Amino acid sequence: MSARVTKTVTETDVILFSGISTDINPVHVDDVFAKTTSFGGRIAHGMLSAGFISAVLGNKLPGPGVIYLGQTLKFKAPVYIGDTVTATVTVREVNVGKRRCILDSVCTVKDKVVIEGESTMYCTTASTA
Repeated sequence: MSARVTKTVTETDVILFSGISTDINPVHVDDVFAKTTSFGGRIAHGMLSAGFISAVLGNKLPGPGVIYLGQTLKFKAPVYIGDTVTATVTVREVNVGKRRCILDSVCTVKDKVVIEGESTMYCTTASTA
């Protein structure tokens, strides 16, 4: 089983995430500074893109009533403002007795993997276990 969410990262997303997280690293919010970096321009926060994994898990698969127990993430490539990110989770293992599941999680921009990891979830309701 697999599910996905797709979202285009906007200027507003990056600014709001900066305020909520208090991460105002200039590579995210300062055009002049970001142009001097190896990225050549502003990039989105890695955790903003990783949040799209959470959206899939909480809204689609396993769905409402799940709680994060753990998440590993490997950031493979930058996400730029205007990029469309697709977060996909795929069930790898289900332990019905413990109401837990492990899912592979990946974020892509076009065909490029930008984040990969593993999500471990606790299912609070029988319908998500």
